[in-house]
Amino acid sequence: MAKTYIDTVKYVIYANIEIGGLVEKPDVVGAVFGQTEGLLGDELDLRELQKNGRIGRIEVDLQARGGKSVGKIMLPSSLDMVETSILGAALETVDRLGPCEGRVMVEKIEDTRNMKRKAVVERAKSLLKTLLTTQIPESREISQLVRQEVKTAEVSEYGPERLPSGPNVQSYDSIIIVEGRADVINLLKSDINNVIAVGGANVPKTLANLCREKEITIFLDGDRGGDIILKEISQVADIDYIARAPTGKEVEELTRKEIIKCLRSKVPIEQVVENSKPKQEERQQYAPKPEPQPQYRQPEEQPQPVFEKPQQEAESPLQGIAKIGTDIEPPQILVSSLNELENTLRSRVYDEQLNLKYEVPVRDLIKTLTDSGPVYAVVLDGIITQRLVDLTEGKNAKILLGVKLGNIFRRPEDMLVSTKF
Repeated sequence: MAKTYIDTVKYVIYANIEIGGLVEKPDVVGAVFGQTEGLLGDELDLRELQKNGRIGRIEVDLQARGGKSVGKIMLPSSLDMVETSILGAALETVDRLGPCEGRVMVEKIEDTRNMKRKAVVERAKSLLKTLLTTQIPESREISQLVRQEVKTAEVSEYGPERLPSGPNVQSYDSIIIVEGRADVINLLKSDINNVIAVGGANVPKTLANLCREKEITIFLDGDRGGDIILKEISQVADIDYIARAPTGKEVEELTRKEIIKCLRSKVPIEQVVENSKPKQEERQQYAPKPEPQPQYRQPEEQPQPVFEKPQQEAESPLQGIAKIGTDIEPPQILVSSLNELENTLRSRVYDEQLNLKYEVPVRDLIKTLTDSGPVYAVVLDGIITQRLVDLTEGKNAKILLGVKLGNIFRRPEDMLVSTKF
């Protein structure tokens, strides 16, 4: 926009001109002033308005086309909306420009304050974007630091051994055991409060007692130190699940996402490979041939099946084995069920009539049995552990069939505990 010589431009009148000959810009400006003089009275006379700084300099842009002149007129105004509109209408009364005839048509009246408003909005957007990208993250970092400090301050001590733990860890039904204080702090930062640390290779008595009352997940580092902790704690504590950090990483180094992923990938202790069991590991090292296992499988009894099942079925499917000892062969329906479950990692629970009550993944078997009433037989595609034996005995079960036997220190006299035939 050219210089207008007025302090404030509120509106700008844009008009198109068509002239039937070739003229110059001064001819157009002179025609506008001359033909509007006295038309609107002294108060709206263009010359007086321009002297008083109420309108700006009239700008004319002309181009010659085929012996004619076409172009635009731009008239800045500081008058109000009504007076500016009157001036625009007065421009259209000009019908002769220089020596030629022509006409003026007002295209639009533009409110320059709208342009300023748009500029203000765009600038405000830019300032807000800068504020969000530079200032807000800093505030979040401060909040995160404060939150971390609060979490660190929430580290409690449990038992006479003063084991690092989350606040009120004894109030939770499930507990996560980690190796050290730094691991506890990292889990607290991730809003996982049901955590307690072993505090060394020797498992405290307090922690062993806690393991008997709660569902326990042991969360170990992905190194040999984690294997040592697992070996020690599995000898004196009742562990339900095992979670491991990625190989070469420690729990205290993991991000929240990695911690959640590791805990979701936990596996039942029964499904851990045999060399994770301390006593089995020693047997593999010092007696490579697995000779102790056949005594549980009872292979000498297999060639001597008891062919009395038709009579049993005539009265009751379990008649004749109401009191089951380890020298009795289980019903064929349970043996077939164990074969069907092969490589599925699932388990089945039967009632006294050998009707199927539940079929659940092996990892959920402990919880299912805990919540259920009395059962008669349990078949699982997994390892039979002492914990499972004790639980099924408490449910009055008479048959427990699995794929392998773990460290079984006590077997009930009236329950068949055996592996795949």
